[in-house]
Amino acid sequence: MPEHSALSVQPGVEAPAQVSEVQAARYRQMRREDPPAARFVEGILAGDRALLSRAITLVESRLPTHAAKAQAIVEGCLPHSGNSIRLGITGVPGVGKSTFIEALGMHLIEARAQKVAVLAVDPSSQFSGGSILGDKTRMERLSSQLDAFIRPSPSCGSLGGVTRRTRETIILCEAAGFRNVFIETVGVGQSETAVSSMVDFFLLLMLAGAGDELQGIKRGIMEMADLLAINKADGNNKGRANAARAEYQTALRMFPPAASGWQPRVLTCSALTNEGIAEIWDAVLDHHRHVTRIGFLQERRQSQLVDWLEAAMADQIQEAFERDPEIAAEHLRLRETVREGEVSPSRAAAELVSRFLRNRRNGL
Repeated sequence: MPEHSALSVQPGVEAPAQVSEVQAARYRQMRREDPPAARFVEGILAGDRALLSRAITLVESRLPTHAAKAQAIVEGCLPHSGNSIRLGITGVPGVGKSTFIEALGMHLIEARAQKVAVLAVDPSSQFSGGSILGDKTRMERLSSQLDAFIRPSPSCGSLGGVTRRTRETIILCEAAGFRNVFIETVGVGQSETAVSSMVDFFLLLMLAGAGDELQGIKRGIMEMADLLAINKADGNNKGRANAARAEYQTALRMFPPAASGWQPRVLTCSALTNEGIAEIWDAVLDHHRHVTRIGFLQERRQSQLVDWLEAAMADQIQEAFERDPEIAAEHLRLRETVREGEVSPSRAAAELVSRFLRNRRNGL
């Protein structure tokens, strides 16, 4: 073949590495290192966001090999927690939860020089278990702030609009110095009231002009709300928002008084224009001062620790079932018998638990 033929292969320019060698070495080092729990705690207390994120990943992991270290990290951080305002935020899909949280977070950072942690729960697919985890994209401005930490986590089928490890994650964020912790829940639902067992203040976001104002949500959630905020109260929607505010305020007067003696408020706001955002945070602070002064906050936190105990017990029992291969196989067999109508679900459950306890007694 002639030397200059178009069919001959000419030497080209060597392609550069797709990943920087410095970054690759750093990644390999990070993968090699498995810091002890004490190092995680030390880093979290120093505000190391990378170690905070890795610790949360450990806490959320279902791998048995991670359980002991995750528990040690939480226990190491627990004495340094509890100094934040824990704010639960929920509302119907489309109410603008992410936009509202970004507006409120930016208000705290810019106007009050405070740090904010956002634990944003994304619904997981019931089929694949996957989750979009798009809150950092929706909160683009807030996620770029050094004083903000946004952790999107999949709900993984957990009830209550929160993840199975939300309580532990709150502790880690508080130990890292975040004095305001927001928990954005999946959305209004029958079981989402579980979020009230882990926050100090429960904020329900509402919309005006979206149908019958008092029929669109569960009464139980309204009864637990410390504040109803009617979002998107701007432009032509302002009048409807004010009318809805009056309706909700009247409805709230019909509910029994809160155990704390706090009278829930109804406010309007626009996360788009920031109108009403400062007033909402002032209401949160009023509530915090009130429940702190009368000792209700301490009682609530103590009660929440007991709720945590009950949830942890249920979790560990479930995990013990899943780790027992004989029980797992028997579970599958009983599911088929229940599906075919050969045995009642309650009898199958009793049989499964009985066998599990018998195995434990026999040391199997």
